[in-house]
Amino acid sequence: MTDPVSRCGYVAIVGRPNVGKSTLLNHILGQKLAITSRKPQTTRHTLLGIKTEGDVQAVYVDTPGIHKENQKALNRYMNKTASAALKDVDVVIFVVDRMRWTEEDAFVLERVRHVKCPVIVAVNKTDRMEDKAELLPQLKWLSEQLPEAEVIPISAQNGVNLDSLEKLVADRLPEGDHFFPEDQLTDRSSRFLAAELVREKIMRQLGAELPYQVTVEIEEFKQQGNVLHIHALILVERDGQKKILIGNAGERIKRIGQDARKDMEALFDSKVMLNLWVKVKSGWSDDERALRSLGYADL
Repeated sequence: MTDPVSRCGYVAIVGRPNVGKSTLLNHILGQKLAITSRKPQTTRHTLLGIKTEGDVQAVYVDTPGIHKENQKALNRYMNKTASAALKDVDVVIFVVDRMRWTEEDAFVLERVRHVKCPVIVAVNKTDRMEDKAELLPQLKWLSEQLPEAEVIPISAQNGVNLDSLEKLVADRLPEGDHFFPEDQLTDRSSRFLAAELVREKIMRQLGAELPYQVTVEIEEFKQQGNVLHIHALILVERDGQKKILIGNAGERIKRIGQDARKDMEALFDSKVMLNLWVKVKSGWSDDERALRSLGYADL
């Protein structure tokens, strides 16, 4: 009897903004790691989500949505980050919406056409369709666009068909030893994940009111006894944005802190004392030097 073959490799999850990439990663991992909101471009950095099951270790790379708007340094950073992820992976999952195809999808498709590794097209949100036969023309069209790719309907939100998607991924991973310990979930630090959770709550609560010029920096992250003390600085670009974020008598910033703290306690398995401050730093999102200092590397 032969021993099972060990497989390991990197899997890039790509697509236009707000198509469900981070939700897909969270459901595959079985826990919340990547932040999500209904606002496009919530994801700004690549994030590794590591799933080890038996002899298979899939290292998923959640990427920012690839988009055509490139005016600001932050947008250029996100596009560059997502495109770089396509170069060094073993499998690509290209996530598209079940019925909506945009210019940005076409933009991503052109990049995916040139990758050297196997591609899987995951057609998302298919559980919302009453008549599944309506999907057939789109599945056929996608197969024609990427003849070598496997096309699979899924629902990232409700976990539909994700077992089949993971099986397709596992079959395409190269043989080799695992890169990470089997209990490791991500390559990112706890400080990074804490900052992202605060940013998620801001984006969820202030979707239409606050533009993208907001970022979060963790200034203190310290375990004392059974309490984790986290001090987070929220940077905005204008005084008006600061007022919106703090809210009437500090109500909004308080709610953001409460929601973020709940998720942090679940993620870090510890009681959390979270303190938030808001500061104006004019023009940070279009200042490459400022972006580097805030952790947006490789600009």
